[in-house]
Amino acid sequence: MHVKNYKLTLDKNFCVTCEICSLACPKEAIVINNQLKDKEKNSKKIIDIDLEKCNFCGICDIICPYGAIKLTKNGKNSISVLEKNSFPQLIRNIEVNSISCPKDCIECENACPLSLISISKIDYDGKVVKDINNMSTSQKQRVKIELIIKKEYCPTCRVCEFKCAPGVIKVKKNIEGKILINQEKCPKECKECVDACPIPEAIFLSKDSKKANVNELYCVYCGACKVACPVENALLLKRTKIYHTPTHSGAWNKALERLTSQANAVKEFKAKGSLKAKEMVSRKVDFDEVIR
Repeated sequence: MHVKNYKLTLDKNFCVTCEICSLACPKEAIVINNQLKDKEKNSKKIIDIDLEKCNFCGICDIICPYGAIKLTKNGKNSISVLEKNSFPQLIRNIEVNSISCPKDCIECENACPLSLISISKIDYDGKVVKDINNMSTSQKQRVKIELIIKKEYCPTCRVCEFKCAPGVIKVKKNIEGKILINQEKCPKECKECVDACPIPEAIFLSKDSKKANVNELYCVYCGACKVACPVENALLLKRTKIYHTPTHSGAWNKALERLTSQANAVKEFKAKGSLKAKEMVSRKVDFDEVIR
């Protein structure tokens, strides 16, 4: 008898306690709970996974924008819904042009809020350069830059793109949306959402109003801020589009409805239908041309 050993691991170093996995889970096995944080009875959010409800489908692994959840079967990362093409993968569209990278620059490495970028400088002999400032101009010109991004953990915030030299890194967000902070309801000097956000410059306290403001240039619409906000409807988040690999799946349609809205799920479904119709017409035209 062949026994399948499933293991679901939550890496707390990468988990930001957003709401993506809990919304996508078809079995409602993932919930966000409060945990006592200090003597002042402040609380922080934690992820709880009910393994009795979990069917180890791997959807949480696929959909986590931070790569914090990993599912293994018999020690290997094997996800049945991907193998059966019944659920799509998030598209992390990240392009790196290391040739354009300035030889003495490490701005993107320092700027990445999740420390996912590493830069190595390799000399003509293939050795790692420890101090490029001690090299001559001609030696610097022969240095090769190796810029590595851990894409599986990247939420596509685009901080590196804007902090780095132009043309070196290009990032397309995999989730689009909108955040609105109701300034009337937002408590003055409250930093719950600011502290919860893993991208430091995405949410900040205004110097004038002492209330939260959003920089949507860097926001990844994960919902960590919404989960942390102590005032109902003070922070409103709406996801409008999720970029993913092609799929024809009822499981994805349901997850998309929970992650965005019923209207957006219907919109994507209709778009797929229109695309399929165009492909059928195109094939028919090609066939008619061959017959002639």
